[in-house]
Amino acid sequence: MGEVNPVNKSFCLEKICETNYQKLLRLIPNLYNFHTGAIGQYSNKPSLHLKIIERTPYTLTMQLTHCFPDAPKELFEPAVKIRLYNDAKLAEVLRDHSRIDVFKAVADASQSKKIMDYKWSLNYFLGKWLDYCLQTDYQFVAKLEEIA
Repeated sequence: MGEVNPVNKSFCLEKICETNYQKLLRLIPNLYNFHTGAIGQYSNKPSLHLKIIERTPYTLTMQLTHCFPDAPKELFEPAVKIRLYNDAKLAEVLRDHSRIDVFKAVADASQSKKIMDYKWSLNYFLGKWLDYCLQTDYQFVAKLEEIA
């Protein structure tokens, strides 16, 4: 499969983060009403698990993943850790199940091209995965510990 490599990656990264924020709110319309997490269900599809990791006045850090219960061991992938910036209306991937945090991947801040490439690949993947998830009408309900 070919790799998408835009000329102005910085501009395109900002646009994809804006689009991913909008896609997340379409996928989980009541996202900000959940305190610890939720589960999205749809018949004959693996459930989507939302876990709220951190909430501040300006950001929300969450993990979103599919749960594949029929695997030999219950499998949670892609386990994408996402930070939403509420004021800027951006969603940025911090890591996924197979890659380390952006901050650890390229420790040298002078490696700006490597940092941009790494962020681009994570956020491009999120956009494509959200497109796939939006093709199904997942219904998210609060986890049991939220209801109690």
